[in-house]
Amino acid sequence: MNKCPGADRLRDAKIYTKTCPNCGREIELFSILPTATCECGFVAMSDTQSCIKWCRYARDCVGAEIYDKYMREQERARELQQAGEA
Repeated sequence: MNKCPGADRLRDAKIYTKTCPNCGREIELFSILPTATCECGFVAMSDTQSCIKWCRYARDCVGAEIYDKYMREQERARELQQAGEA
């Protein structure tokens, strides 16, 4: 893969911060990236729509571990939402 198929989205990226639940430092996240790593090593997941949801290269791009974790979290969120609607 020579170029990310979603690279044109870079110009639409937004930057925001989260507080690390592990150490309390601020973590800088980009809206187009699925994760960011804090200085303490904690990996924060982005709360925005991620290319993982739609890109056919997502598993190869972010790695199987992050891809699987993200997809499990999305499924759990859907289940919790459906349970709350019942």
